Amino acid sequence: MTVKLYCFGESGNAYKAALTLTLAGIDWTPVYVDFFNGGARSPEFLALNPMGEVPVMVADDLVLSQSGVMQAWVTETTGRFGGRDAAEAREVLRWMFWDNHKMSGQAGSLRFMMNFLPEEKRPQEAIRWLSGRVTASLQTLERVLQDRDWLVGDGPTTADFACCGYLFYPEPFGFDRRALPAIDAWLGRIEALPGWKHPYDMMPGSPADRA
Repeated sequence: MTVKLYCFGESGNAYKAALTLTLAGIDWTPVYVDFFNGGARSPEFLALNPMGEVPVMVADDLVLSQSGVMQAWVTETTGRFGGRDAAEAREVLRWMFWDNHKMSGQAGSLRFMMNFLPEEKRPQEAIRWLSGRVTASLQTLERVLQDRDWLVGDGPTTADFACCGYLFYPEPFGFDRRALPAIDAWLGRIEALPGWKHPYDMMPGSPADRA
């Protein structure tokens, strides 16, 4: 089976898929999408994913979009990271849905506005509003992780790999890892997993490449 992941290094959503594939031991190849120059809106890419979004995963004849679907496919394919029983599997899904709505969905937009839009085009009212939402989500994560090592069960799951998606990036978006000790320790446990890499080392593309 040949697995290709259409991605770019700045994408936290692509990182969720890349990290899960890597930690599950699935051999995959990155295909760089030049997002900042319209690569996700080209006719060729839209033929692959009409949503015009990264990531996209291609495994032989299978084409998947949305990082959570790719993470679910990894669990289906390998039996890993999905929880030990039905109750844990539901809890994994609960955290993945929370992440999409409350964590990554907010943090990704905030990080983009604060770092990748031209400074004169950054919407300050939207940034202030999203900053409050991201702070609240980080507080939720910090509170939950104070008395557990992983979000679900006694080992890493796709819940962890979803919720950490934007938290390893260096660009400022209101996240100070040192100020959140439970999150800091949790991220350290993820970093210690065999095969872990920083998103800019795992996928092609970074702000430095565009400088």
